[in-house]
Amino acid sequence: MTPELITFLTLALISIAAALGMLFSRNAVYSALFLIANFITVAIFYLMLGGTFIALSQIAVYAGAIMVLFLFVIMLLGAEKLGQSQTLAWQRPLAILLGLGLLGELGYMLATRPEMLTGGGATPESFGSPLEIGRLLFREYLLPFEVTSILLLVAMIGAIILTRREKTRV
Repeated sequence: MTPELITFLTLALISIAAALGMLFSRNAVYSALFLIANFITVAIFYLMLGGTFIALSQIAVYAGAIMVLFLFVIMLLGAEKLGQSQTLAWQRPLAILLGLGLLGELGYMLATRPEMLTGGGATPESFGSPLEIGRLLFREYLLPFEVTSILLLVAMIGAIILTRREKTRV
């Protein structure tokens, strides 16, 4: 076994354990902390693949900003303890069936395409750098980038119009 494979398998176990801890924790704060641990392991996976920029973005945006916001909301609303929720009788069998279907699909893909387990080859030196991401974004994906910016602008204007209150004259 190579050191990279050992590191990958260790991180995969940590990531799965953090995801299971997030799902089965009865305390919402602990669930958020398990999610942060999962985000950090995903960032390390990105580092292993050579994507330093996306790894740092993962930590800064998801593990940093969004999860701090989640924790503030959880603590301010007092939702630390998750209550017992009513489940429908068909939810658990459907979840088990879908989970088994996903595992079957994974097994089929690994059986028919074993080359997915090996590395895809050497990555270029500039892979994942901000310069290369910017070049790719503004050369090959310029139209979707501009459409997304217009969509966000329209959403922002819509939010302002919906929340604006009429001034009452006295």
